[in-house]
Amino acid sequence: MKTKKLTISAMFVAIGILTGTVIYIPVGASKCMPVQHAINVICAVLLGPAYAVLTAFCISLGRNLLGTGTLLAFPGSMVGAFLSAMIYKHTKNKLGAAVGEVFGTGVLGALIAVPIANLLMGKSSGALLYVFPFFLSSFGGAVAAYIILKSSEVLKLGKKIED
Repeated sequence: MKTKKLTISAMFVAIGILTGTVIYIPVGASKCMPVQHAINVICAVLLGPAYAVLTAFCISLGRNLLGTGTLLAFPGSMVGAFLSAMIYKHTKNKLGAAVGEVFGTGVLGALIAVPIANLLMGKSSGALLYVFPFFLSSFGGAVAAYIILKSSEVLKLGKKIED
């Protein structure tokens, strides 16, 4: 692992865990974390797929260990981060990365969350129960990330961090 990428990833993990205790929207069995989704998009653009997914995993793990998150944080954040990063990797389009986060978390992650909720959390839920809250949370975070990335582009700060 490269020191610069690892340091930036650790910084985003700390921000994600800290903001997860303050900024969240409880919706049913899930806690919507728009800052997590903003971090996913920013890491996807700046750090690439591996670091984006690892950062999402570490934030989810930290929040669960501190009791401020649920098991549903894992599929939503990691799938969203992966899809966002892969779209950005192949298109170099920041809007595409934001859309990837929303679709990855809001649709795919939400659908993956259903068996996790049913089997591990004892929650009986339908296939579309998590789509709306996951979509809403990821949409807010993706919009915030896109604005941050576009404004940093104007300031010449939003360049991908190389190994």
